[in-house]
Amino acid sequence: MTYQFTTITQAQVEMIAFHWHYDGIYSFYDMESDPEDLMEFTDPNARGNVFAVTSDDALTGFLSIEQSESNTMEIGLGMRPDLTGKGLGTDFLAQCLAFIQTTFSPERITLAVATFNQRAIKTYRKIGFVDRGTFMQATNGDTYEFVKMEYLNQ
Repeated sequence: MTYQFTTITQAQVEMIAFHWHYDGIYSFYDMESDPEDLMEFTDPNARGNVFAVTSDDALTGFLSIEQSESNTMEIGLGMRPDLTGKGLGTDFLAQCLAFIQTTFSPERITLAVATFNQRAIKTYRKIGFVDRGTFMQATNGDTYEFVKMEYLNQ
């Protein structure tokens, strides 16, 4: 698939927030699971730099980019639930990284992922992310362990 990146629209935000529901343990990533995250994502003044990722005009994912420190971009991303677990993640991630590098030219790209999400962690490591430590974070009504990762293949 070839992906296009455009500033996300409110309609696309609402589609993701209220209609994208993941199976099993991945329901952790349903936007409605955390009221604070839901409010931040749906409020255009709070959500920050979020891009819609489309292919053939169909919404396939999203990419959020935040400058966390001098020339470091912290990213968050998600794929449409029916596309996950089908081997598309590596290409999706590679195209997201290429977009970030072309558009922003950061020195570093980092992300955080829940440690139970081994499927995503395996994809991140495969493309060049390395672990930089773990931390606990309160979210979704509990406290979860996350791993901080940094992209090295720039």
